[in-house]
Amino acid sequence: MSHILVVDDEPALLRTLRINLQARQYSVLTAATGQEALDSVGQAPPDAIVLDLGLPDFDGVDVIHGIRSTLTVPIIVLTGRADIDDKLRAFDAGADDYVTKPFVVDELLARLRAVLRRPAPPAPDPSVRIGPYEVDLDAGTITGPGGPVRLTPTEWKILTLLLANPGRLVPGRQILTEVWGPAQEGRGNYLRVYFASMRRKLEPDPARPRHLITEPGIGYRFQP
Repeated sequence: MSHILVVDDEPALLRTLRINLQARQYSVLTAATGQEALDSVGQAPPDAIVLDLGLPDFDGVDVIHGIRSTLTVPIIVLTGRADIDDKLRAFDAGADDYVTKPFVVDELLARLRAVLRRPAPPAPDPSVRIGPYEVDLDAGTITGPGGPVRLTPTEWKILTLLLANPGRLVPGRQILTEVWGPAQEGRGNYLRVYFASMRRKLEPDPARPRHLITEPGIGYRFQP
């Protein structure tokens, strides 16, 4: 039995989807806010998520970012927003499919079956090198020429996010949302402080970083 989380602030829609999904032998959890959704996936990761973008507390795109910081489960956006920019933001954040309201329940269920059939992505290599430093993600350790390197819990969260996207730009707003939460997405000064600390620990020349790269005004990138 697949476990589905449905996130929407319309009680009638939640009830309709719960009935239809349970009739097809899905186990269903519901959430009416972004915070409830994030709490739910943290306690019991579902097999797939159906998510509205217009939530009362967080923008649904920020919720996608928050989910993607820890889970790779399929996410189907179900929303009244039909604008192409909203679709692009959702897909860029990590959505797997996008359905606009009003919708046909049978079509949504077909799309849900399709995303559940997709094979899970391969697990990332738990061992990564940053120059002369060996990072063991499973053990949570970094070893360099001078011995172990200790990162703070927040530095680990940032580094793990970058290492999961080697060579790709990770927007600063996304890092802030996934590490500190949507309310802190404007605190770019947080990132400057933490990246300066991480470079002192992991870059031979922190003033001229080769691996923890800043793209000014946009975000950050891990360059293997």
